[in-house]
Amino acid sequence: MPVHDEEGHLGAALSALRSASEALARRRPSVGVGITVVLDHCTDRSAEIADRFAGSRPAVRVLRRRFRNAGASRAAGVAAAIRDLDSGTLDTTWLANTDADSRVPESWLVRQLHFADAGWDVLLGSVEPDSAGMDPELLRSWRLRHPLEERHGNVYGANLGVRASAYLQAGGFPPLPSSEDRALVELLRRRGFAVTATDSTRVLTSGRTTARAPHGFGSYLRALGVETAAALRSS
Repeated sequence: MPVHDEEGHLGAALSALRSASEALARRRPSVGVGITVVLDHCTDRSAEIADRFAGSRPAVRVLRRRFRNAGASRAAGVAAAIRDLDSGTLDTTWLANTDADSRVPESWLVRQLHFADAGWDVLLGSVEPDSAGMDPELLRSWRLRHPLEERHGNVYGANLGVRASAYLQAGGFPPLPSSEDRALVELLRRRGFAVTATDSTRVLTSGRTTARAPHGFGSYLRALGVETAAALRSS
């Protein structure tokens, strides 16, 4: 999970990850789970929130970096998460990615491993903007363009799973300030890895239109909002 000044959302995002981890431990106690949080050039209370969450939990790792780059943050997090793994375990290691302004469902990890066990190398999950404080017309426009369905065609870093061996063979997240998720998936497709998409792991993400990353999800929502408002004025 990359983090850049997310004190307003980070606590809820981490709590949701803890619930998903606990659900997996109940269902599949033999599976180990680690959480890696990458604090990227944070100037707010994000570090305090992450450190408090980590506490004495050995499975939670908090990194501090100054990239100001989403792709570099994600890549650093993955590198730290798999650094000590034996090469023979990479085929059975699954990398579940989300964002600090997003809340994963309790079944998130259970469902991702269901797809991994079925032989998929990459899982593209769906997201839904949080309607709280969001313009209803903007939300309606977003839903029309992004139907929540199986085998959808979208890529979201807030809900992306990939087999560790496939990730490494594809070269990992490129150091892009945004769209690093789509770039990685394109590299994986070119390598011939098995990619599928689902709505069964749907993540709730912030509906804000103030972007943390250039050309990221917030920027897209802002542009869609301008387009929606113009369409309403002309109707």
